Amino acid sequence: MITEEALPTYQTMINTLDGVRDETGASLSPWAVWTRAWTAEENRHGDLLRTYLYLSGRVDMLMIERTIQYLLGAGMDPRTENNPYLGFVYTSFQERATFVSHGNTARLAKEGGDPVLARICGTIAADEKRHELAYSKIVEKLLQVDPTGAMLAISDMMKKKITMPAHLMSDGKDPRLFEHFSAVAQRMGVYTADDYADILEALIQRWGLEKLEGLTGEGRRAQDFVCGLAPRIRKLQERADERAKKKETQGVKLSWIFNREVML
Repeated sequence: MITEEALPTYQTMINTLDGVRDETGASLSPWAVWTRAWTAEENRHGDLLRTYLYLSGRVDMLMIERTIQYLLGAGMDPRTENNPYLGFVYTSFQERATFVSHGNTARLAKEGGDPVLARICGTIAADEKRHELAYSKIVEKLLQVDPTGAMLAISDMMKKKITMPAHLMSDGKDPRLFEHFSAVAQRMGVYTADDYADILEALIQRWGLEKLEGLTGEGRRAQDFVCGLAPRIRKLQERADERAKKKETQGVKLSWIFNREVML
C-alpha cells in the first residue's frame, strides 16, 4: 500500500521521459492522456488498500502515513535517464512485478482466511496485468522499428537491475527499512528473486528476444547478455539461500505493526 500511495512520484518519473511527457499538465497528446488515466487508476489502488488497512485496525496508521510522507519527499531514481526506451522497459518489468506481488498477496490472504483482502489484491493484480500489457506492447513496437536501440535499452536496464519504486522508503526509525521489508516479502513469498527471474523470462518470451534479428554486433552482445541472465540470477539466489540457512534467524521490529517483531 505504501508503494501505491507514492503515486505522485511515479507520474513525475514518467513525465521526465523525452518525447512522451505531458507538456502542459492537460495535454491532449496520446502519451499524456494515457499517463493521466494510468495515474487515476493507480490512485484507486492506493485508496482502496489504505481504507482496508485503516478499517482493519491491524496496523499503526501514524507510522504508515509517516512512511508515505517520507517516501514522497525522497522520490525515486529508476535510472531511466529521461530516455523513453529505458522508461518503458522499466515500467513493463515493474508492472508485471506489481501484478505478481499483488497476486501472491491475494493467495496468502485467501490461505489465511481473509477473503476481503484476497478479493482486493486480486482485483488490483488484474489491473496491473493490463498495465503491463500496455507497456510491454510499447517495447514490442520499439523492437520492431529500432531493434538494436531497444535491445540495448533492455540490456542497460537489466545491468542496472530493476529498482523497486519504494527503495528510498523510511519511517524515521529504521535506516534499513526497505531492506527489511524486502527480506520479509522474500521469506513470505510475496515477491522473491525467483519472481524476478520469472518476470525476465516472461518478457524475453513475449518480446521474442532470443529470435530477434536485424541487430548490430553490439545489439547481439546485448541480446546474449539478457537471454542468459535469468539462469544466472537463479544460481546466485540458490547460493544466497544456502548461506542464509547457515545463519541464525534474525528478527526485526516493524513500526507499521506496532513494533511487533517479524523474522527475516
